[in-house]
Amino acid sequence: MVNFVLIAVCIIAGMVFKATKSIHPDAHKGINTWILYLALPAVSFKYLPKVRWTADMLFPVVATFLISVVCFFFIKLYSRYKGYSGRSQGTLELVSGYSNTSFIGFPLVAAFYGEGLLSIAVICDQTMFLALSTLGIIAAVKGGSRSGKVSAGFILKRLVTFPPLIGCVAALVLSGFIDFSAAEPFFDKLAATVSPMALFSVGLQLKFNGWKKLVPQMSVSMLYKLILAPAMVLGFALLAGIKGDIAKITVFEAAMPTVVTSSIIAEQFRLNTKLTNLTIGFSIIVGLFTSAIWYQLTQFFF
Repeated sequence: MVNFVLIAVCIIAGMVFKATKSIHPDAHKGINTWILYLALPAVSFKYLPKVRWTADMLFPVVATFLISVVCFFFIKLYSRYKGYSGRSQGTLELVSGYSNTSFIGFPLVAAFYGEGLLSIAVICDQTMFLALSTLGIIAAVKGGSRSGKVSAGFILKRLVTFPPLIGCVAALVLSGFIDFSAAEPFFDKLAATVSPMALFSVGLQLKFNGWKKLVPQMSVSMLYKLILAPAMVLGFALLAGIKGDIAKITVFEAAMPTVVTSSIIAEQFRLNTKLTNLTIGFSIIVGLFTSAIWYQLTQFFF
C-alpha cells in the first residue's frame, strides 16, 4: 500500500510544483541525470551480485526479451497502418515493451504470492532492465532521429555510453571478483531514489491537455503491455512445459504497467514525452486491476 501512496504523492507533487512555478521548468532534466548516472547503475550493483543463475532462470530471461522483440513488430505494423512517424513508433515501442517489474511488480508479487518468490521477480526485473538498456535504447535512438535512419556505429556508441548499461555490465563482471556486500547499504540508498524521483519527474512533465487525441496510441500500448504480452508469455510457458513458481512470476511480471524509466529515456532522446508520461500514469491505474486477473490465471494454469 505504501508504494501506491508514494506513486500518487510523487506524481501529484511534481504537477503541483510545476503548476505553481515553484521549480525551474527544466528541473526534470537534472533529476533525470541523477537517475541515469547514479541511481540506475546502483540498482544493478544492488541486485545482480545476488542472482544465482541456473538453467531454470533461462525462461524469465527469454520471455522478457521475447516481449520486447515481438513488441517491435507489433508496433511497427500498427504504426505503418496508422501512418505514424518514426518518432511516434519509437515512443510506442518504449512504453509498450518494458514493464515496471520492480516498483510496482515487487510489492504486487509479495502481496499475491508472498515475499519468498521475490528472487524470481528480481531475475525478471534485471532482465527487463538489460532489455531496456539495449533494445529500448535502439528504439529510442532510431525514433529520436529526424531521418529515422541511424548507423549501427552510432547506435553502438549510444549503447556503450549509456550509464545504466555500463552499470549493469560492470555489476555482472566485477561481482565475480569483488565482494560488494559491504557496500550494500550504499547501493540501497541510491537505488531507493529511482522510483520516487522518476515519478516526480513524470509529474513535472505531465500534461493532460489534448489527452483525448492520444487515447488510440495509449490504448494500443496498454493492450499489448497489460494483455497481449503476458498472454504470449503464458502460452510460451505452456508450450515449453514450464510450470510452478517460475512460470507464475514470469507471466505476472510481464503483466506489469509501463516502466517509469521510459519517461527519462524518452526525454533524453527527444521522443514524445507527453504520450510516454500519460501512458505511464494510465497503465499504472489500469494495471492494478488487470494484475489481479493475471494472478487468477496463473493460479489456474500453473
